Amino acid sequence: MIKVTCAVIRNDENEVLIVQRGEKSDHPFKWEFPGGKLQNDETEEECIIREIREELSVDIVICSRMADVEYDYGNKHILLIPFICDTLEDLPLLSEHIAFKWISSNDLLKVDFSEADILVAANYVNSVTSAEVKNEKPPVIVQQAIDDEDLRSMVYRMMGMKEAEWVATSAVENPAIFGKLLDYSSSSDKKLAFKASWTLTKACDKYPELIYPYLSDIVKNLENIDNESVKRSFLRILSLTDIERIEKEQHGLLADNCFSALKSGFSAIAVKAYSMEILYKLAIIYPELANELSATVLMLEGEGSAGIIARGRIILKKLAEIPAKPESI
Repeated sequence: MIKVTCAVIRNDENEVLIVQRGEKSDHPFKWEFPGGKLQNDETEEECIIREIREELSVDIVICSRMADVEYDYGNKHILLIPFICDTLEDLPLLSEHIAFKWISSNDLLKVDFSEADILVAANYVNSVTSAEVKNEKPPVIVQQAIDDEDLRSMVYRMMGMKEAEWVATSAVENPAIFGKLLDYSSSSDKKLAFKASWTLTKACDKYPELIYPYLSDIVKNLENIDNESVKRSFLRILSLTDIERIEKEQHGLLADNCFSALKSGFSAIAVKAYSMEILYKLAIIYPELANELSATVLMLEGEGSAGIIARGRIILKKLAEIPAKPESI
């Protein structure tokens, strides 16, 4: 029996990510939940995180494990191990599939899945229905003197989008929590740092003004962040922030960091996508950046990444609409 992990990945809209196999695969053109075979030297949780990064270049948070599904295809007998996961990224970079789409859980049972994935989809839909019936109320932590170890432990053990939103709501009520999340984001513990920065994005999505007092420090430290998951989160926050809120003296530093990320062969697709958006906003203020950004985006088309090409074309179209800077006399 072959052990295979798969991920039911949810986004901010509670939609689920599904991917389509290619013509020469075992199940041509069938849809499935992304994942892959368990290796001998890893746990099931390590396997699904690795597989999703390799297949989609996406960071996930494992929320829970669903019941295993066993299926005999005749030529192979598999044990499918599904995990429910959350992500903040909506633009995966496909390396093994030909298409992806985000779909409502209400429509999952209409998808042309591989047989084992049909069973996973049915189990997930049933779990969503049960959760809606329970209608749990979120605990909100608003005390002014929250214990550092308690909060650190809570963030570290965070299991999904709902819990992140609970902590984010508490951060709105208690600025001390927001500050601690920023501190945790620079932790040498990469798991804690990622979950803390991920929670910050949830807080900033609802209340963008919370990040304003910290923008200067974020821009200054951007080039020193060696945790790519944290860099993704901070670039996402900056891409959604009014650039005018960032000190003008730091615009050049921010532009340099974003151009470096775009030109790097190691940056993830989300890092490049957010960098493009930030540079476009800077180009509105400084039209002389438009030509360099256009040239860089065109260079990226040679990488063959469908996600980056699509995002780049959107940026190029927007750049073309920026009025040219009048020549000085």
